[in-house]
Amino acid sequence: MEVTSLYYPHSLQTNQLPAAVAAIGFFDGVHKGHQKVIDKAKQIAHDENKHAAVITFDPHPSVVLQQKKDQVKYITPIEHKIKRMEMLGVDNLYIIRFDQPLAQLSPQAFIEHFIVGLNISHLVAGYDFTFGHKGAGNMDNIHSYTANELAITKISRFDHQEEKISSTRIRESLQYGEMEKAEVLLGRPFALTGEVVHGDKRGRTIGYPTANLKIADNYFLPKIGVYAVEVQIGETFYYGMANLGYNPTFTDDRENTKIEVHIFDFNENIYGDNVTVYWKKYIRDEEKFTGIEELVDKLKEDEHVSREFFAINH
Repeated sequence: MEVTSLYYPHSLQTNQLPAAVAAIGFFDGVHKGHQKVIDKAKQIAHDENKHAAVITFDPHPSVVLQQKKDQVKYITPIEHKIKRMEMLGVDNLYIIRFDQPLAQLSPQAFIEHFIVGLNISHLVAGYDFTFGHKGAGNMDNIHSYTANELAITKISRFDHQEEKISSTRIRESLQYGEMEKAEVLLGRPFALTGEVVHGDKRGRTIGYPTANLKIADNYFLPKIGVYAVEVQIGETFYYGMANLGYNPTFTDDRENTKIEVHIFDFNENIYGDNVTVYWKKYIRDEEKFTGIEELVDKLKEDEHVSREFFAINH
């Protein structure tokens, strides 16, 4: 997959770009609804013997349009989104920088510069996609901006249990620890990828060594608590349990959340490795214990619950 980052104005030459069918959208989460849009573009591209492309944006438009000072949190930060697109078999990924010059573009100028100008002959988008200054362009009036140079496919709303599958709905599920629901909406388990770094090394002294995960600040995190998780190291998957929180038993004033993962039946040095944690089931809230013995007893309970969930031997 070829990844191209673009600003307005870009200097790419249409005749030097592959003829493509493109899916367009922000695609945070790359959830089932997004996959429906992307799969349709891939199908058309295959039928027309063209490249399958995705056009997306970074950062989220709200950063510019609402002048947000707080960092936006993403279900799939851009690095994770790129990996998802590659896994979906996309040929070309265009990442358009969303800034004030882009926000001021008219719908007509946007189509000419970022669609026709990228040698896109067929555009696929969800029914609620908007573009151009103040979102004046949409999937109902887009034909008035294309001068019949562009074929358009509008994908209808994609529901689960009579509700629209959306990034907002997935965030709500994650906030409540509803990991099974989030997995259904995403079409895969919610995942975080990060580097294993040195921590307090307290876990190994009580029989529960943990991998401390350093992740990007712009990940949207699920509810604070203890989870049953799967851990991917290289191409190998392991079962385990993770604590996302502030470690209140040992620290009263921690400001930033910490991710500690205990991998079952595992004893290897993975410091510096990038691992992916798949959050499968919320077990309980994070608690402050009166001492080590009480903590260890609870960890044993957590391990039992997690192993039962994964139906593996004790």
